[in-house]
Amino acid sequence: MSAELRGFDADNHYYEALDAFTRHIEPAFAKRCMQWATIDGKTRLLVGGKISRFLANPTFHQLSAPGSLENYFRGKNDSGASVVELFGELEPCRAEYRDRDARLRVMDEQRLDGAFFFPTLGVGMEQTLKNDLPAAAAAFRAFNRWMDEDWGFHYQERIFAAPYLSLSDVANAVSELQWALGRGARVIVMQAGPVKTEVGYRSPADPMFEPFWAALEESGITLAYHSGDTAYSEILPMWGEDAQLNAHGSTTMRALTSAVPIADTLAALIADGVFTRHPRLRVATIESGSQWVAQLFKTLGKHAGQAPGRYPEHPHDLFRRNVWVAPFYEDDLASLKDQIGVERIMLGSDWPHTEGLAEPLAFVKDLERDGYTEAEQQLVLRDNAAALVLPA
Repeated sequence: MSAELRGFDADNHYYEALDAFTRHIEPAFAKRCMQWATIDGKTRLLVGGKISRFLANPTFHQLSAPGSLENYFRGKNDSGASVVELFGELEPCRAEYRDRDARLRVMDEQRLDGAFFFPTLGVGMEQTLKNDLPAAAAAFRAFNRWMDEDWGFHYQERIFAAPYLSLSDVANAVSELQWALGRGARVIVMQAGPVKTEVGYRSPADPMFEPFWAALEESGITLAYHSGDTAYSEILPMWGEDAQLNAHGSTTMRALTSAVPIADTLAALIADGVFTRHPRLRVATIESGSQWVAQLFKTLGKHAGQAPGRYPEHPHDLFRRNVWVAPFYEDDLASLKDQIGVERIMLGSDWPHTEGLAEPLAFVKDLERDGYTEAEQQLVLRDNAAALVLPA
């Protein structure tokens, strides 16, 4: 790996402080949102008065090392060890996981010029409050204000933490977007999949959300759909499995179900005209891999042939114009380049999570494996992501 190689990572994470959801919670919602409790001698996270099982250790007091599950996610587990065994020896939470200045020093060592920063716990919390939407809105208002204080939305023009928005209350989503813009946000994060609203589940392309899409396009900032707990978790009980499995649950159907929220979300935005009405929208898909892209292209191409009047522009062209993808390191990167173009592919290391890369720029080896030239590597490792958040 060249010593001159630089990166801009589209998928970094922090481990939330214990008061991330409580420091700024509006008093009227305090007991309806997140609380900490000691139960059977252990610190538990309560959400809406119930124990959250999204993460086994939401306090993050002990953690596995970054990248400890890389081989597992590459399909290399000859020993047959469980995920818990593969975590290895746990260590205390490092300063750089919660302190932005410590993190910048690590980014210097990693040769990262900047990164998008996403929640660890936060991406699993919207679904836990799906039956109390006002509380969900309050919880994430509080969370975003904690995030602004502890990380900042454009700290040193290198750390670009993404405020979390939900479309469940479109007026609140627009208000939070405007607040975040006033604080200098360059990227926001949402969950893919159908949206739970006061009138039931709706497609994100439903006309009721048009004020948000118009405001987002006008803002010029990037929407990142980052994987997490979505409405699709409700599918698991149909297969006899627990919808409340933790984030590293490894039971059969959680690993193998074919429903892909991000693919269906983009299909809706394309087929129902959101990208046509708002051609300047910029949508990034983070920590969802890219193996779904080929099937989505096939499905969209077939539908365009069946209903040509629905598509003033070919759906493939809409995807290539409006969507950026951060693939997994184990994905078929050569095919992805052919499908969407190298200008729409970004490094997403998932650092410091266990399933990510211990060294973000090690992704260059996978790019080399799949035939990317040095110029193409530079686009993927740095330039494409940087262009989404840095001034032109």
